[in-house]
Amino acid sequence: QVQLVESGGGLVQAGDSLRLSCAASGRASSTYTLAWFRQAPGKERVFVAAITRSGANINYADSVKGRFTISRDNAKNTLYLQMNSLRPEDTAVYYCAANGGLFSTKSVLYNYWGQGTQVTVSS
Repeated sequence: QVQLVESGGGLVQAGDSLRLSCAASGRASSTYTLAWFRQAPGKERVFVAAITRSGANINYADSVKGRFTISRDNAKNTLYLQMNSLRPEDTAVYYCAANGGLFSTKSVLYNYWGQGTQVTVSS
């Protein structure tokens, strides 16, 4: 069992930056593939970024490439999402997710989820 707790969301203006964190705890959490997804009001949850246990493999959604950076600190069992040049269309609840090793963009393949943190970008 893995527990995930996100933090760092807030209200910012377009062009600003935010860094989200996700604290992981539980059995072997540092060995899991970790990812960020987001869900805007009235829309489906979509993939944002994923990173493997070692950090050797990283994947981003096209909509965030060049603006967002995913990273992890296994010693601290923490996942990060540095978000730069934020746009109003980035407004969503951001979720941290984990699975036992599958490197995927598909939400159905992630077993564990945090409660989400709201990011609102005003124009």
